[in-house]
Amino acid sequence: MTDMKKIVLILTVLAFGFAACNKDEGVGGTATIEGTVMKVLHPDDDYDMTADTVVATKQDVFIVYGDEGFVGDDVETGEDGSFRFRYLKAGTYTVYAYSELATGERVAVKQTVELKRGETAKLPTIYVHSGKAYGTAMVKGWVRATWFDKNGNVLNSDWAYDQRVYIQRLGEPYYFEDTRVGLNGLFYFQKLQPDTYIVFTFGEDPSNGSNMETPVPVCDTIVVEKTDTVYSVGVMNIYLKA
Repeated sequence: MTDMKKIVLILTVLAFGFAACNKDEGVGGTATIEGTVMKVLHPDDDYDMTADTVVATKQDVFIVYGDEGFVGDDVETGEDGSFRFRYLKAGTYTVYAYSELATGERVAVKQTVELKRGETAKLPTIYVHSGKAYGTAMVKGWVRATWFDKNGNVLNSDWAYDQRVYIQRLGEPYYFEDTRVGLNGLFYFQKLQPDTYIVFTFGEDPSNGSNMETPVPVCDTIVVEKTDTVYSVGVMNIYLKA
């Protein structure tokens, strides 16, 4: 091999080596990304859908280098919810953690940062969500009953108790859930997705003579537009034979 060919070969190898060592994003640098993860809890036994925010300990946090379509690394948060990715080169990075829907589906909560050489970048707090009520809505209402005697005479009126209430999707022939009215006539339907629903119960007709026990449906339609929200159908008034 001539001296010229050797020089060309050496320069080519050096060029490829230099390019490989100067990848835009990844480990091998002096920069750091750090941040904190907080967890927002959505329990399904809170009928006001009040969320509680706590420190997310032992939460997996992931990082993607540049526009790569796969995870470059992951770490676990500490007792204070903090995390750190170290020894990074300058470039663009995406950091994320997962929220978990009531169905078990995971949804990434992302932060993107432009990192400079030697910089320590502090990310805004990442909030992840979990709990059986997360990503769902709730419908509530009340049932008030007026009682009458066998002759159709009104006796008294008060909040109903233990009355059965049903819910179905508009356009479907059958209800998919029912519940019992509790104290003060209150009822709830939980874990609903955005849709249009019909809420209904049954009373009786005091003017129906010998057929006073014939069920009389009392219905209301409610449009659920977004999750993590409580919707109200108001008061449903029915007649019941004492």
